[in-house]
Amino acid sequence: MSAPDPAFLATAVHAALAAGAIHRRYFRQAPDVFKKGPIDLVTVADLEVEAAFRSLIAGRFPDHAVLGEEGAGPAGAGPDARHRWIVDPVDGTTNFAHGLAFFCISIALEIDGRLEVGVVYDPIAEELFTAERGQGARLNGVPLGTSACDTLGDALLCTGFPYTIHERRGRQIEVFAAFLEQSRAVRRLGSAALDLCYVAAGRLEGFWEEQLRPWDIAAGVLIVEEAGGRVSRFDGGTHDLAGGEIVASNGPVHEAMLAVITA
Repeated sequence: MSAPDPAFLATAVHAALAAGAIHRRYFRQAPDVFKKGPIDLVTVADLEVEAAFRSLIAGRFPDHAVLGEEGAGPAGAGPDARHRWIVDPVDGTTNFAHGLAFFCISIALEIDGRLEVGVVYDPIAEELFTAERGQGARLNGVPLGTSACDTLGDALLCTGFPYTIHERRGRQIEVFAAFLEQSRAVRRLGSAALDLCYVAAGRLEGFWEEQLRPWDIAAGVLIVEEAGGRVSRFDGGTHDLAGGEIVASNGPVHEAMLAVITA
């Protein structure tokens, strides 16, 4: 399988490192924070990073489209473009706004509807996760692989809750409680993109969440798959970025996770 044009990964890495510099400039400096909903935040860093990314893509690849969380800056090509960049300028904005050092930028590239490049950068830990379809996943240039744990009782899992959790929480809390009973432990860290990268790196065995958007998970999905993990819907079917729900795992514990979620 041939690799994507190396200019695509180089562009994503360049943009991620530049975004990290913006993150660090604002982090713990009381950046301006705005509300998109009762608990859904956006900061000046989100807006600045996305605007810079859109300008970069418009300059290098004017025929490429950009899908971003904040919609700031040049819009790029139309929805029929073969190449679509998917960016979350600050995944983990609530953490960022509160001075918690667990957030990142997430950048993915789809070509003809298939994920081909994924980059996630944690600027505080200085960890750069990258993947190209068919070429494996890496952390700071070193190949990544998921854990070999094959028992849910020995697994460290992670999840997140949507911004609508205040209105609709019954089933989500039930599943969370079931995993607490059946796994080693469950964490709630606040950045879906980094959660997925931690599965890819073998730090977590599994991650599940619902009501996610493509920019939350696009890069992480490819990184998990290229690290040897598995990604699916809650029913075990093929994952769809627009579907909202995701289960990602090292592989061996995937079926056990699905059984808990669908019980």
